[in-house]
Amino acid sequence: MSRRRVVVTGMGIVSPVGSTVEAAWSNILAGKSGIVPITHFDASAFSARIAGLVSGFRAEDYLGPKDIRRTDSAVHYGVAAAKQAVRDAGLEITDENRFRIGVCIGSGIGGIGRIAEETAALHKCGPRRVSAFLAPSVIINIISGYVSIDLGITGPNLAVSAACTTATHAIGIGTRLIQYGDADAFIVGGAECASVPAGIAGFCRARALSTRNDSPQQASRPWDQDRDGFVVADGSGVLLLEEYEHARRRGARIYAELSGFGTSGDAVHLSQPAADGCGSRRSIQYALKDARLNPEQVNYVNAHGASTPAGDLAETLGIKGALGDHAYRCPVSSTKSMTGHLLGAAGGVESIFAVLALRDRVVPPTINLDRPGPGCDLDYVPHTARQMDLDVVMLNSFGFGGTNCTLVFKRLS
Repeated sequence: MSRRRVVVTGMGIVSPVGSTVEAAWSNILAGKSGIVPITHFDASAFSARIAGLVSGFRAEDYLGPKDIRRTDSAVHYGVAAAKQAVRDAGLEITDENRFRIGVCIGSGIGGIGRIAEETAALHKCGPRRVSAFLAPSVIINIISGYVSIDLGITGPNLAVSAACTTATHAIGIGTRLIQYGDADAFIVGGAECASVPAGIAGFCRARALSTRNDSPQQASRPWDQDRDGFVVADGSGVLLLEEYEHARRRGARIYAELSGFGTSGDAVHLSQPAADGCGSRRSIQYALKDARLNPEQVNYVNAHGASTPAGDLAETLGIKGALGDHAYRCPVSSTKSMTGHLLGAAGGVESIFAVLALRDRVVPPTINLDRPGPGCDLDYVPHTARQMDLDVVMLNSFGFGGTNCTLVFKRLS
């Protein structure tokens, strides 16, 4: 059987820069940061006291009161973004097609806030005070479960958890299942809410976070000489993928074709990338091979670019290794400079920005890049968005455990 084409027909987002796609994209192009001081708990004893926080979001617009009480905020964000994506795509779910639609929305950490709260209740008041809904409120696949139940979807129902590549892998897996005939449409992405005491404390102890607490909007500074770690952020990014002919027959608006998916492992360290970028290089190469494209055809890279000293350099080396001399002619930028790092949701949110870059023929900027650090010598589109012709856009995601994932989107031909 020949491989079927996969296209993007719907998108939904909850993020620090906006909780609709167009609001978030407008702020990204304007270079507006969503990173703010933490105020929802007392963070005074933490070395990092800033995060990319969601504001103005109404969970009651997407879930009933009981479900809101019983589930973690990561679930609220994921369900909201999924419903936005289905609405954006104009896809009607019926008794005739629901078994041909799948859901794969993951999380890197899951309901860490709810787990911490219930653990505290256990230690303080005993086991009878632990919620009977603890397990179904925090497990990784519960977002996919809620979406499938709410929308009546009976096709493949699964989740992925692969650290900061979670959403990117979910998108890739959904693509594969459509390509080989297991579904005609897939709701894919990731959600995260780790800006809770346990989440922030763990990353602080690992010395992974920026401590630029007095200037939060300048804290996430990918490739900059003064970068000092990433900034935790919350939210969700979800795409609706369809088989091309399925989308065309129903007259769907098609944003882009998803033509390449590549993944690799570093096998070096639990939290540090391969210093020479070999893992990211292979991920990029595999994605380009899958897309049947040459390196010179890539017009823009939406980078992982998390603002960590080791990671930013390793990704730069990986891009150079995969694209060769073309790497110096290809714009590379990091929207994490504005959103912070949404962990397992990052690839979903950044895939949306990659697709919109294709749609609008504009490369979003990397803000806070004042002095590129040693070895960081590519065109990182500092400070200001750039209009240019784009036909092929690549997205990178890398995560703890040495996991790497790359997607390739292209203008529909």
